[in-house]
Amino acid sequence: MRKLAIAVATLIAASLPAFAADPVDREAAKKEGKVVWYTSTPIAQAQQIAKLFETRTGIKVELFRSGGSAVLNRFMQETGAGRFAVDVMTTSDPAAAQSLTRKGMFVPFKPENFEKIPDAAKDPAGHYIAQRLNIMTIYLRTDLVPAADVPKTWDDLMQAKYKGRLVMTDPSFTALQLTVVGAHSRTNGWGFYEKLKANDIMIVRGNEQVSSMIKRGERWIAVGALDSYAAEDRAAGHKITTIFPSAGTYVIPSPTSIIKGGPNPNAAKWFAEFMIGDEAQKIFPASGGYSARIDLPPPEGATPVKDIKLLDVDYDYLEKQSTAIKRRFNEIFQ
Repeated sequence: MRKLAIAVATLIAASLPAFAADPVDREAAKKEGKVVWYTSTPIAQAQQIAKLFETRTGIKVELFRSGGSAVLNRFMQETGAGRFAVDVMTTSDPAAAQSLTRKGMFVPFKPENFEKIPDAAKDPAGHYIAQRLNIMTIYLRTDLVPAADVPKTWDDLMQAKYKGRLVMTDPSFTALQLTVVGAHSRTNGWGFYEKLKANDIMIVRGNEQVSSMIKRGERWIAVGALDSYAAEDRAAGHKITTIFPSAGTYVIPSPTSIIKGGPNPNAAKWFAEFMIGDEAQKIFPASGGYSARIDLPPPEGATPVKDIKLLDVDYDYLEKQSTAIKRRFNEIFQ
C-alpha cells in the first residue's frame, strides 16, 4: 500500500491529465428506473448516497447493505445459481475485486472523475474504482485508558495489561478485517492473534458493533478498526482518540464495480459515475471518512493520506489465501 500514498502525493503535486469519460445513456437509465446496489458502505453514508442519487435522477436505489465478506458471499451465491440481481457492488475487498475482474464479472467503465482516483485504488480499464479509502487504526477511550498505558505499536496490544479490554471485527464478516488479518499475519505471524486470543479480545461482526462496545465502555480499545467510526463518535462528544501505530497503518480502498449481466445496465453506469462525483465524495470527509479522490481534503483535523505511514498489502496473496486466512482465524478464536 506504500504505492497508494506515493500515487496520492504525486497526483496532488501534478496537474491532472486531460480525460474523456465513457458516456452514460441517461434517458435509457431513466426508463430502467431502478438500480440495485450491494454495499458494505457504512449504513448512514450508504443511505445518504442512495437518497441523493434518487433526488438528482428520479431513479430508485434498491439497497442491500452488510459486511464486505457477507456482500460478496451473497453475490457469489446468486451468480453461482445463474441469477444476476445486482447492478452495482461496493465492497472493501480489493483482492476479491481483482479476482472477479479476471473472471469477467464486471463491466469496464471509466466515469467522469476517473482520473482523480489514484492508480493504486482502481483498475486501469475501470472494472473497479475506489469509492472511499478506509483507515484501519487502533482507537480507544481516553477516559478509561491512562495516558501512560496508551499502546504505541501493534505489538503493545499483546501485553497483559490490556486483557479483557480489546475488541475487533470478524474477518469472515467484514472484508476490511480480512485484509488486515491477512496482511498482518503474513508479516508478523499468527502468534500476534494467538496472543490477542490469550488477552481475551472480543470478536464482533462489524465496525458498528466495535464502535458501540467502545462507546458503552464494555471494551476500551478497538484493534484494526475503521477509523471513520471513531471520528463520528468523537464528533458526537465521546472521549475517543485514534492511534497510528509506529510501524504503520493499513489503508484499504473500497472498490465499486458494475456487474456484467445486471438488470439495469444504464442506471448502473449513472450510479457508478455519481459515486465518485462531488456530492457523493464529499459525504465521506464530512462524516469522518476519507474520499477516494485526491482533489478532496481529508476529514477536518485529520491526517492526509500522503502523510500517513502505510503498511504494505499484497492483494495477490490475499486473493489466493483468503479462505485459508479465515479458516486459521476461526481455529484460533473458536
